[in-house]
Amino acid sequence: MHRNYLQELSRRNRLELLEILTSGDTLLASQKKGVVHYRNLCGELANLHAQHLDFSDDVVTIGQADELTETDLARIHQTLKGFMPWRKGPFNIFGIEIDAEWRSQRKWQRLLPVLPDLSGQVVADIGCNNGYYMFRMVPHHPKLVLGFEPLLHHHFTFRALNSLAGCANLRSELLGVEHLGLFENYFDTVFMMGILYHRISPVEVLKDAHKSLKEGGTLIVESQAIPGSEPVALFPETTYGKAPGTWFVPSGTCLVNWLKRAGFSQVELFCQHPMDDSEQRRTEWMTFESYRDFLDPADPGKTMEGYPAPWRVFVKAIK
Repeated sequence: MHRNYLQELSRRNRLELLEILTSGDTLLASQKKGVVHYRNLCGELANLHAQHLDFSDDVVTIGQADELTETDLARIHQTLKGFMPWRKGPFNIFGIEIDAEWRSQRKWQRLLPVLPDLSGQVVADIGCNNGYYMFRMVPHHPKLVLGFEPLLHHHFTFRALNSLAGCANLRSELLGVEHLGLFENYFDTVFMMGILYHRISPVEVLKDAHKSLKEGGTLIVESQAIPGSEPVALFPETTYGKAPGTWFVPSGTCLVNWLKRAGFSQVELFCQHPMDDSEQRRTEWMTFESYRDFLDPADPGKTMEGYPAPWRVFVKAIK
């Protein structure tokens, strides 16, 4: 697999990344049950290519129903169901509406007023999931959007979608945020949306993001947060909203301070709002527990553990 985008990196970092990526390629080609399942789903779509694409609206549209036969549409619908649960969206694939758990268009709308000019840029989407935000970036004409996604489910879902869409400037790799620092002085813009509170050392993550950006580059962070203006972070005893992988949940002010301490300037908290179950909820395409299930049923202002219910905060920072 050609990875010419790595040529601009230092030899040491390039070799280390190639070793990591080659290990990922070996996994993707393995006969492990989960890998074979998703690889076969991708294979079901491999020979189909959409004629109509529209990434400019809230719904990422790939293909139209009249491009395929009824038999092919039924097969595609079944294949797309195989990629459940769908966490990010919405999508419309050859007329098949995928109502994902997150109404991700709302996040995109909130950051649009501060979105830097992505034209010709090299962009990272950390924790890109199925690529919803990557597709939304396409109308802004980036040179490359590199998605970091270590989970096989999400990686294969993006691979399937982009095999239909054929966007040559979008690419997802089996990389985690811990690999970001290897892309030294590489990216023009980094998106880190819904990642930071899952990391045990958030300031170190932000330092790696700073290291990965070119001088003058932009970092956009969207994070789960607690309400209030005090520069503090909640550290749950075991879980937060039933999630064991949540470590530090900052206030907006705390997140701003983290970014400043990580070396960023022009740090702007440009949006913050309380979460609600109109934005994250169960759907036909995501049938497991969702936002409402994580709250105290007697007091929706608190999580099941009795902590303040989550807000979301958005911050823009410059290197």
